[in-house]
Amino acid sequence: MKDIHPVFNKIISREEKEQFLKQRAKVIWLTGLSGSGKTTLGSALEKELFKKGYLSQILDGDNIRTGINNNLGFSVEDRVENIRRIAEVAKIFMNSGLIVISCFISPTKQIRDLAKEIIGKENFIEVFINAPLHVCEDRDVKGLYHKARMGLISDFTGINSPFHIPEDPDIEIRTDHSRIDDSLHSLIDFILPRIKYKSE
Repeated sequence: MKDIHPVFNKIISREEKEQFLKQRAKVIWLTGLSGSGKTTLGSALEKELFKKGYLSQILDGDNIRTGINNNLGFSVEDRVENIRRIAEVAKIFMNSGLIVISCFISPTKQIRDLAKEIIGKENFIEVFINAPLHVCEDRDVKGLYHKARMGLISDFTGINSPFHIPEDPDIEIRTDHSRIDDSLHSLIDFILPRIKYKSE
């Protein structure tokens, strides 16, 4: 590490970029079981923010695993490394002044705390997309629960790998009780005051 020389002090600051974009950069971290609606709600959030003049970037589990994390599996160690890399990427986007919408199961408190530590607690908005296991399994959008029950997928969250329910998320969205429009409305109402740009 002695031959690494960061140049953070020589690049345009996050504050200058936020001023240029007229928005406050944050990382909106959507966590929940597979099939709970993270990607659906995250995509809807991106579109709504774009209509309102905010520039954001979605980071989604499947997309990330086809690219930067395509060498990782689903062991405990690989899950931690998966989230570590994602958090570092999210931080880069955030420091570019963007609002980052991260849609990841991130099943344990340890993993979510790691992401929060990397990104910074003050920049991290934890959104628990809450749909019970039986609801997610009934939806089984990708057919993954069926494969896990058949023993074709190991270490699948909710079946043979644990999901730790967030104890104190910034906001909880019950997608088993609410339609997508209602869920989006609740999330937008919560997010907008936190990303609205206010000149000092």
